[in-house]
Amino acid sequence: MQALVQLRQQLSARATSSPLWQRWQQMAPRERMALGLLGAFLIGVVLYLSIWQPAARELKDARNYYQQQRELNAYLQSNAEAARQVSAKPQVSLEAEQLQGLVTRTAQQHGLVVERFDSDSEGLLVSLAEAPFAAMLRWFGELQAQGVRLAEVSLDRASTGKVNARLTLKAGG
Repeated sequence: MQALVQLRQQLSARATSSPLWQRWQQMAPRERMALGLLGAFLIGVVLYLSIWQPAARELKDARNYYQQQRELNAYLQSNAEAARQVSAKPQVSLEAEQLQGLVTRTAQQHGLVVERFDSDSEGLLVSLAEAPFAAMLRWFGELQAQGVRLAEVSLDRASTGKVNARLTLKAGG
């Protein structure tokens, strides 16, 4: 407790000997009041900008997110029955032995040239060289519709609108 009193006395002595305190004491009471009000105003502005405004912005963002989630929930609830009906439909089944023939046939239909096939435990590895990107996307859609799952896709830009592709495809989408 004694140390606290000594510390307070030291701080008080330093403050009264500072040039800023002496300047404050030399000011007229009217100037002191004006500076005090200006200081209070600036503290209010700083508190508003550093605490209130970010909190209000976060509250607004949270309300927007909540509203989006409510709309999403309402959409999901309204379409739940349609989703159940789609999932109840029998899925296209494709045997692993049919995969290479399907890939070859559909690639030719889309104007794609299969450079190489490899089979491994992961599935069917397919390499395409300089394939038109748009045609390849359509081909992916057709493969998925026929029960092929794209397990891994690696694309490298070859030239304008064309890519080199390495794919791992699996039967039974």
